[in-house]
Amino acid sequence: MSSLLRAVRAGVAWFSRTRFFRRVGPKVMPPLERAIAFLTGGRVQMSGLLVPSLVLRTIGAKSGLERETALMYVPEPGGRMLVTGSNFARDTHPAWTANLIAHPDAVAVVRGRAIPVHAELIGDDEREAVWEYIQRQWPGYRGYERASGRVLRIFRLTPRRQGA
Repeated sequence: MSSLLRAVRAGVAWFSRTRFFRRVGPKVMPPLERAIAFLTGGRVQMSGLLVPSLVLRTIGAKSGLERETALMYVPEPGGRMLVTGSNFARDTHPAWTANLIAHPDAVAVVRGRAIPVHAELIGDDEREAVWEYIQRQWPGYRGYERASGRVLRIFRLTPRRQGA
């Protein structure tokens, strides 16, 4: 990773953990993400300009309806993706994590390309290694876990074949 990209990510990571962002981000970011996605036909996400981002399409755990959530992700080898339910360091898990637990087959839309995925909740046996991997990409990201006062849910999204 280039030193410029690493410096930009470190700055974004720091800002995203500030009290200001945790207070304002949940109100401002989702409408901005939807507006950019609408204007670009889903090919560009505002957060994707600085960080790897995707739109996760899940089935609602309670409603059974399709839901979409814009998320940052950490790429893994083989096209897999790690997503973390940080929820702006709030003390509750985001709804999309419950959706994945109830319905692990989902769709990740990356740069306008829909990728069918299967979600696996990272277990305790792999948790520390996964956090180390995430923090190599996003130094200090685990600060969300400390700030939220809960154990964040981390999922590995593995691409699945069409029709599988």
